[in-house]
Amino acid sequence: MSIILDGKATSNQIKEELTIQVKQIKDAGKRPPHLAAVLVGNDGASLTYVGSKVRSCERIGYDSTLIKLDDDISQEALLDTIEKLNNDPLLDGFIVQLPLPKHIDEEVVLHAINPNKDVDGFHPTNFGKMALGMQTFIPATPFGIMELLKRYKLDISGKHAVVIGRSHIVGRPMSILLSEKGNPGNATVTLTHSRTQNLADITREADIVVSALGVPNFLTADMVKDGAIIIDVGITRVPDADHPKGYVIVGDVHFDQVKEKASYITPVPGGVGPMTIAMLLQNTMLAYQRNQD
Repeated sequence: MSIILDGKATSNQIKEELTIQVKQIKDAGKRPPHLAAVLVGNDGASLTYVGSKVRSCERIGYDSTLIKLDDDISQEALLDTIEKLNNDPLLDGFIVQLPLPKHIDEEVVLHAINPNKDVDGFHPTNFGKMALGMQTFIPATPFGIMELLKRYKLDISGKHAVVIGRSHIVGRPMSILLSEKGNPGNATVTLTHSRTQNLADITREADIVVSALGVPNFLTADMVKDGAIIIDVGITRVPDADHPKGYVIVGDVHFDQVKEKASYITPVPGGVGPMTIAMLLQNTMLAYQRNQD
């Protein structure tokens, strides 16, 4: 039976630490950190996620701004909005919630964000700094996973970590961070993806598996070895007529099976998701501190 890596409790701990910092800032007569979110359209999952970010800002004392735009907005108009946010001296950081409507080029939009306000850590400048081990904004989900490993004092040095998924948001940065010098870090990393052959043979050799594939219940008990650390990044809405909401949230990992073999495992929900929001807030504090300097 595995130990649950409780992302919700850990994120609450981080939020409490940030709350204390914000109080000290306000007591000194200074303005608090300010985070903005741009939401295009009415995607249900995005609305829920952005709403959670706004509530978290309010809870810890940040200023927050939610900018809701119609899903038929032109790319040019969205870029104009981003430019205004880039030039707002009272705004420390902002995010553009993904996914965007199909007629908008996500890469163009993300590249338009000022790297100094890119608290999602998606801009090539910040990604490059992360790859070089420089101080920067680390993408919030990988940052959250590393912080979870750190706070649970899990030693991954010299261990074999397998990352499933090669996105620029999770998979690739995760593989870099796990292998970097530091604690946690120094793991030997295998990055796998949809074209990887004999994936189960690879995951069975792993001491740590980070799954960011987006396929419900993909990772089953026969794909992991006893005592492995399992990090589930997947989050998929699966229709369920018996549930009041009409759906349930399911991760990449077949939790009920795998928890019997893993030493540590993240649940879905309540694992990586809350940590992502906590580290977005942490990045915003970093942006604020840079602005003050």
